[in-house]
Amino acid sequence: MRVVVTGVAGFIGSHLSERLLAAGHEVVGIDCFADYYERARKEQNLDKSRSHDRFHFEAADLVDADLAPLLDGADVVYHLAGQPGVRPSWGNQFDRYVRDNVIATQRLLEALKDAPIKRFVFAGSSSVYGDAEKFPTKETALPRPLSPYGVTKLAAEHLTNLYTRNFGIPAVSVRYFTVYGPRQRPDMAFSRFMQAMTAGDDIEVFGDGEQTREFTYVSDAVDGTIKASTADVVGQIFNLGGGSRVTVNQVLATLEEISGLSIRRQNLPAAPGDPRHTGASINLARERLGWEPRVSLAEGLAKQWEWFRATEPDR
Repeated sequence: MRVVVTGVAGFIGSHLSERLLAAGHEVVGIDCFADYYERARKEQNLDKSRSHDRFHFEAADLVDADLAPLLDGADVVYHLAGQPGVRPSWGNQFDRYVRDNVIATQRLLEALKDAPIKRFVFAGSSSVYGDAEKFPTKETALPRPLSPYGVTKLAAEHLTNLYTRNFGIPAVSVRYFTVYGPRQRPDMAFSRFMQAMTAGDDIEVFGDGEQTREFTYVSDAVDGTIKASTADVVGQIFNLGGGSRVTVNQVLATLEEISGLSIRRQNLPAAPGDPRHTGASINLARERLGWEPRVSLAEGLAKQWEWFRATEPDR
C-alpha cells in the first residue's frame, strides 16, 4: 500500500513512517523543515526511514507546493504536518499558526477532493478541549480551546469534517494527548526537564506543578493513528490518551527515581493557554478501533531518558 505522511521529519511523523515501512508499505514522506527547532534534529529523525528503498522523501511546503504529484497513487494520507506549541502561538506568531495549521490543511484537502484515497487521518490535539468541564473528557465535549494554537487545530479539524461531508473524503481525526518518548521536540516539557537535569540547572515549572496531564507514549499514539486508517470509522473523532493522568510534580518525582539525579525546581507563573487539567476518555477508541495504550508512564519515561542520554552528547 502507498501511504503519504506529512510532517514526516517530526517527532510523531518519523515514528509513524518507520512503523509503516516495517509493515511493508511504501511511504512518501513530506516535510518542509520549518525552523521551529533545529533542522539537524529532524534530519536525524529520518535516518531509519531513509534506509528503506520503499521510502521516498519530498521537501515541500503544503501551502506553496504542487501537491497533486506528491499525492498521486496514495491509498492513505496521514496529515501530521503543522505548527506546534501553545505558548508561542500568542502575539505576532499567530499568522504562522493559521498558515501552517489551517491553510495547509485546506490546500491538502482540496488536492484530495477527487483522489481515490481509502483514508485521510488528521492529527488533532487535546488542546481543542481547553479547560474541560468533565474528566475524563469524551470526544462529545464542547471544544473550548484556551490558546491560539488550539483554535487553529480545531479549525483544521472542522475543515477535515467539512470535506468529508461535502466531498466524501474518507477522513478520521485523532486527538493526541501530550505525546512523549524518544525524539520528543526540545521545547516540550519532558525534553526540557531532562536537559535541565543533565546540565544541573533548575527545572522551570509553570504554576505549582499540581496541574495534571494525560501523557501518551509515542508508540501508542502511532498504533492508534494506524488503526484509525483501517477501521470502519469515517467521519469520527478519537481521543488517544495514555490511560491515566498525573501531576507534573509526580512526573518529576519519577524522573528523579529513573535518573538518580536530584531535581531543583523553579516555579514560574502559570502560562496563558495552559489548561489546569487534561484527561482523555479512551472508551471510544477501545470500542471502535480496538486500541489500548500499552506503555506506562514510568516505562515510557525510562525509554525517553535512555534515548536522551544516548543522544545528548551529540547535541
